[in-house]
Amino acid sequence: MISGRALNTVPSIVNPSKVASWNCAIRAAIGNGLHREALLIYRRMRQAGIQPDHLTFPFFLKACSRLSDIFLPGVIHTHILKCPLSSNVFVGTAMVDFYAKCQQIDHAQQLFDEMPLRDVAAWNALIMGLVDTGSHGRVFLLFKKMRLDERHPDSVTIIVLTRSCAQNKNVGVLKAVHSIGFASGLGVDLSVCNTWIAAYAKCDDLTSAESVFNEIPLSQRSVVSWNSIIAGCAYHGRSEKVSAYFQNMRDDDIKADLSTVLSLLSSFAHSEALIQGRIIHSLAIKAGFDLDITISNTLILLYSNCGDIIAARYCFDSMLERTSVSWTAVITGYVKALNLSEAMNLFHSMENSEVRADAITMISILSACSRTGSLEFGRSMERYSTSSGIAENDLVCNALIDMYAKCGSITDARRVFASMNERKTLVSWTALIAGYAMNGDFIGALNLFSQMLELQYEPNHVTFLAVLQACTHGGLLEEGWKLFDMMRIVYCLEPRLEHYACMSDLLGRRGKIKEALKFIEEMPIEPDCGVWGALLGSCIIQRETEVGEYAASRLFQLEPDAASSYVAMANIYASKERWDGVAELRMMMRRKKLKKAAGQSIVQVNGKAHGFTVEDRVHPEGSNIYGVLDCLTLHMKEEDNLDNEMECNMNLPLPLCKFEIQRSIYHV
Repeated sequence: MISGRALNTVPSIVNPSKVASWNCAIRAAIGNGLHREALLIYRRMRQAGIQPDHLTFPFFLKACSRLSDIFLPGVIHTHILKCPLSSNVFVGTAMVDFYAKCQQIDHAQQLFDEMPLRDVAAWNALIMGLVDTGSHGRVFLLFKKMRLDERHPDSVTIIVLTRSCAQNKNVGVLKAVHSIGFASGLGVDLSVCNTWIAAYAKCDDLTSAESVFNEIPLSQRSVVSWNSIIAGCAYHGRSEKVSAYFQNMRDDDIKADLSTVLSLLSSFAHSEALIQGRIIHSLAIKAGFDLDITISNTLILLYSNCGDIIAARYCFDSMLERTSVSWTAVITGYVKALNLSEAMNLFHSMENSEVRADAITMISILSACSRTGSLEFGRSMERYSTSSGIAENDLVCNALIDMYAKCGSITDARRVFASMNERKTLVSWTALIAGYAMNGDFIGALNLFSQMLELQYEPNHVTFLAVLQACTHGGLLEEGWKLFDMMRIVYCLEPRLEHYACMSDLLGRRGKIKEALKFIEEMPIEPDCGVWGALLGSCIIQRETEVGEYAASRLFQLEPDAASSYVAMANIYASKERWDGVAELRMMMRRKKLKKAAGQSIVQVNGKAHGFTVEDRVHPEGSNIYGVLDCLTLHMKEEDNLDNEMECNMNLPLPLCKFEIQRSIYHV
């Protein structure tokens, strides 16, 4: 039965015998989201004896494509074939588009091939369907046939082809599409240009994205143009460019919309940009976007990543409606802040709410546990995953393996890995290999890699990085070279910067500093800070001043404001007792106002994290802690006289002192 809203759209008095009136009614129902009612209006139209025209079917098919009925396409197609308009190009194109939107791309292709006449819209409908169903290999073959059919692409064609390139991150083909679009006179079409900007950014070619943006006349740039370039810069983490483009956008009196604010917030979601994030937050409030659920979720993520958990919690508590993303963001924020008791309380509150934890929630929380070493909280998440059935998800299992490995419990990582049986993926193998390497079982990592190859899993860049790191930390130079060559020759994987950094580090750790330098200089790609940093680290270990100075100079060029490079070089000078060099580097750091952040150790006791830095005496239990540390020091220095030395230096009863030592070791 047709609802009241749909009945209001049915022509009853004004020209009920005219097909145009019925077409308007169907179109109005679709506009109001009443897709099933649109079908019922079409049925009443046929019952009234009104014959559809070439406009009726496109409206009608649009409503059908929104309904998830697998039998509907065949029924509708049969009905249209009985009409005299079945060979009409307009109706045929609508049918191709209908099948494509119903994910029946082969039927769409067959219908397209049987069309007696095809215009550009028909070609576009099939190309768009292929892109939407992920059949990218067939997209450009079809486009080639379109050109042979002497059909010139329009703006829709170029936009859809550009989307295909962006999804595949194929910058070479994207540039070819760009050239075709420009040659077809579509380089001045604003929608096409905006699509090119977004596509180039997704293909990791920000320079070309900026070039396209700069070629758009200032007077023609829309808010979409600005959003595209700002989102592209945010995607690449270039927050300084995001700020510059946003300022230029405001100078041109272009008002920011919801997409602008989301891109800005995403760009500033790191610890160094808390002030900018707060500014954008105030902008969102002034523009009235602060109640939007997507903005609220992004703000929670921003403040969590910036370490301001109080602000993140305020945004969470202010939300009128919360999704699983909202709960996940704030729980993850508390895990990162090492407030595990509150994270657990929130998780229980989430369970009691209408929102249920899903695989994405679990993966996000486990990832936070991996970064913070929150082993017990991670174990509680595994128990929940098992009881709720989420642990059957392969991605959750992979996240559990990674979490346990990074938290130092390789036994638990192996247990989860073994439980996956036939569900193991390359990611599962890679996570466990990396876990072995991280926990010092280098031979075990190589054996696991060999076992993986025997089972005919094909390694990728990440897998090779994991085994190369195992070789690096184990000093296995010969095995490292074999794996590096296997990667290039056997699996045709071009090494990335991180692989070169591993090999440089491996050579340096084995004392082959000169060979490491030669290896870096012969790299086919420009070495980055990671590569030069690995060499500098090796120079510290081997006390190699000359090569260390050269590596440090390259690091100073690439990262002039990185204090760690100055400190590392100062350590090399100090090992050689070159105090003049140490003093000079310290002067340079003072002039640049550089300060190296102190390292921090974290110990978790009863779900609460305690952080310690060098010479930290502010902890409430500091006197007892340092007393225990003194005990341990004396134990290592004078093991034979442990009892007497502990009683003499600590003024504590011996049994209590031993208890404190055992408790300290247990919690660490």
